[in-house]
Amino acid sequence: MVRIQLRLTGAILLLALFFSGLAMADEANAVWAQLTDEQQQVLKPLASEWDTLRPWQREKMLDIARDYPKMNANKQELVKKRLSNWSRMTPYERENARKRHQQFQSLPADKKVELRKKWQEYQKLPESERARLRAESPDTYTDADLN
Repeated sequence: MVRIQLRLTGAILLLALFFSGLAMADEANAVWAQLTDEQQQVLKPLASEWDTLRPWQREKMLDIARDYPKMNANKQELVKKRLSNWSRMTPYERENARKRHQQFQSLPADKKVELRKKWQEYQKLPESERARLRAESPDTYTDADLN
């Protein structure tokens, strides 16, 4: 009897996982008009291009929209800024940003800390000094977020 209950419980859990996966897949295929008001509010910078995003991109953005209400005000502001910046990028700039992000993520923790510190120091410089540094070394100094 216990064995049958365990199998039944296992089967129910598998079905629940299967159907939740289907729901997430459906949501990732949703057109802009099908999103909730809350999702649209968070993802507003992507409204004009939403229907052209790939399902994996939509899923990632929907994850952000889902977590947004749980974020503190500073984190929410950062998300808004990044979505806005992302929406203004060309496909080429986006691909470069993805590559830089992947490179950064593959670094050891101490190197990440060092780069974040350097980025913060760079951000504190006057705009004229940052412009000079960018002009001298355009590959080194880009205005990407390293937070």
